[in-house]
Amino acid sequence: MKEPKIIVCAKQIPDPEAPFSNVSVNVEKKEVVVDAPDVISPYDENALEAAIRIKEEVGGKITVLSMGRKVSDTVLRKTVAAGADALILLEDAAFERLDSRSIAFVLSSAIKKIGEYDLILTGRQAGDWDSGQVGLILAELLGIPSISLARSIKIKDDSVVVEKLVPVGYEVVEAELPALVTVSNEVGELRYVARTKMMALLRRPISIPKWGTKQLELSVEALNPVQLMELCPPPDMRRECVFIEGASSDEKAGKLAAVFKELR
Repeated sequence: MKEPKIIVCAKQIPDPEAPFSNVSVNVEKKEVVVDAPDVISPYDENALEAAIRIKEEVGGKITVLSMGRKVSDTVLRKTVAAGADALILLEDAAFERLDSRSIAFVLSSAIKKIGEYDLILTGRQAGDWDSGQVGLILAELLGIPSISLARSIKIKDDSVVVEKLVPVGYEVVEAELPALVTVSNEVGELRYVARTKMMALLRRPISIPKWGTKQLELSVEALNPVQLMELCPPPDMRRECVFIEGASSDEKAGKLAAVFKELR
């Protein structure tokens, strides 16, 4: 078998480990504001790890695709440091806050521009909105088979063999290439990238193509931004601590029961 050409779709999101206090809601602009550094969506890192393991086993080339209004190549260079061969940024003001189908449409246009591919890997869902729709819509737009919720992926001859998660365990599914697989966290975390390797990569100039609507020959009118009808700030999560005093355990228990009755 020839060495497979693998495309990994990697979304850039605010760090999901950021504390709740760093999240706010702008009611007027109808948007959630997260004061946190950008990272690669964790499930997409799982997909990249799966791609690197395939490359180590049978060879191949890994191309990482990432799209948005403003995409940081500094964050995404981590994918190259980990083992990807190429990085393409899909960057345009028109790519902001799109619905799942429009995101998949832009990705499909970029993949068609890339040309030849054997396997497309995405995370099972994004680490911010968790919709879990883009990967399967992308496969439908490209007209290729798709397998979701992979915990293990192997290339065998001209097909992909996947251990697919189901509620009672997993089942083994096979599909002819080219195919798309959405990857779950059971695959494992992306391998550690040494800080020295990452810093050396940041200092080295890398040719990173940036494609927008012009390069992809897309009409802005064909893209549908998400329309939020209403966005409300979260409830006040502050808590009050009350100490129950009493001369004996029975007295404390009685006072505590009275407090619970008032809260009902």
